[in-house]
Order: sequence, then structure tokens, then C-alpha cells
Amino acid sequence: MFTIGDFARYGRVSVRMLRHYDAIGLLRPARVDPYSGYRHYTADQLARLNRVIALKDLGFTLEQVGAILDDEIGADELRGMLRLRQAELESALDAARARLAQVGARLRAIESEGHMSTQDVVVKRIPAARIAELSGTAASFGPKDITPVIGPLYEELCARLERAGVTGFGPGIAYYEDAGQGDGSIVVHAGTSVPEGTAAEGVRVHVLPGVEEAATIVHRGSMDAILPTEQALAAWIGTNGYQSAGYARELYLECPEDPAGWVTELQEPVTRA
Repeated sequence: MFTIGDFARYGRVSVRMLRHYDAIGLLRPARVDPYSGYRHYTADQLARLNRVIALKDLGFTLEQVGAILDDEIGADELRGMLRLRQAELESALDAARARLAQVGARLRAIESEGHMSTQDVVVKRIPAARIAELSGTAASFGPKDITPVIGPLYEELCARLERAGVTGFGPGIAYYEDAGQGDGSIVVHAGTSVPEGTAAEGVRVHVLPGVEEAATIVHRGSMDAILPTEQALAAWIGTNGYQSAGYARELYLECPEDPAGWVTELQEPVTRA
């Protein structure tokens, strides 16, 4: 028999936690001294304690842990709970990766302040393009709000064009406009260049007007890490006698499976200040 202190030490938990497990019926001591009230545990109970800890680490509540250990939850239900937990963890991991990319972008922006490179910025005319597009609304122009909207739009757009038998479309062209709600939300237009005569159910096909003057810069890498490139473009516009005349379009030149290999041209309409 182990005292509660020794059992806690071997089980790598606190005495307070063992008392809580006792109070809720999750892990009761093998014997309680009727005079002193001291709790005692057996070596066999370490196995149950280890299972409690393992299930907690998977994100289950203590109530769920108790039901699993007491066989109140069947195999199918447990499988469903584990799959749900897996999806939650994957979603949290994706969000953490996006935040990490944004932190890296912010660090690079801070490190480059005061010496933004201007050699890659070119002012040129953007010709009109026939595009097929789907649109949606994002809460703001920030990458964290744009990415969850534009990704599914492009997936659905490509699927609809393929179902319609459209071939030879691309590259992608995204453009943005205020949603007019006064809350900073924007309309996201996810488009791709298509040949004349293209038609697909639920897809808007039109000619996107050209831009007489656009300051352009090439961004290499994930769109979640675009902040330094956007700021380099903004700095160039502000120091070269121009002013922005609208949201920058995004021309997706190369989009391999790994976003780190993406090549995107930002095309921001400008006028002379």
C-alpha cells in the first residue's frame, strides 16, 4: 500500500489532484483509515491513474474520462470522440501555424524598417482580363480574415469550371472592394482568367477592367507571410510621389502544393500625389 503522498509521487500528480479524483469518484483510494482519514492506494491503481492522465492529455473532460474508464462509452462513440478531438487539434494547429507565419512576417517587417528595398517595384499598366469568379465577404483585409474565405472560393471555382468542361484557365486573379457595411469588411473576388465563351453554373464571367497605372511587386512565399511585401510596396508608393487608388490585386503566377513556393504579383492602383 502507498500513502497518498507516495502514490502522487509515483503517479506524477499532486496530492490535491488525487483528493479531487476521490471526491468525484474517478479514482478512490483502496483504503481510508477510519481513525486518521489517511488515504492509501495499491500498485494496481497506478494503471488507472495512468489512463486518467493519458485521456486528460487527449483533451477529454474528467466526466468523459470517468465514463470511458467505467465502460459507459461504447467503441463507436469513443471512436467518434477521438475523431472529433483530432479535428479540433488539427484546427488549432493550423491556426497556430498561421499565427507563427504572421509573427515571422511582423519580425521581418520590423527588421527591415528604414531600409525597404525599392528595386523590385515597377509601375506599369495592367491590361483588362476575362475572368470567371466567385465572391465572398471577409471581416477585414488582414490575412487572418482573407485566407479562410479565399481558399474555399478558389476550390469551389475550380471544381465548377472543371464540371463545366472548361480547360486552360488561369492564372488566378484576386481583387477586393469595400463591402459597404462601415465595419471594415470587404468583398473578396476569387477569379481566374478564362477563354472567351466560358460558362459555368453559378460562376460570374466578365471582363475585369485594366488599370492605367499600378505599382507592382513580386511576393515569394505563403500569403500568410505577405505583410513585409505589402509594407515594402506601401513605403515605395509613399516615397516616390504616388498615392494608392484602391486595394492591390493579386496575380498568382505560381501556386505549387507547398505555399512556401508561391509566387504572387501585387498590383496596387496608384495616382500621382
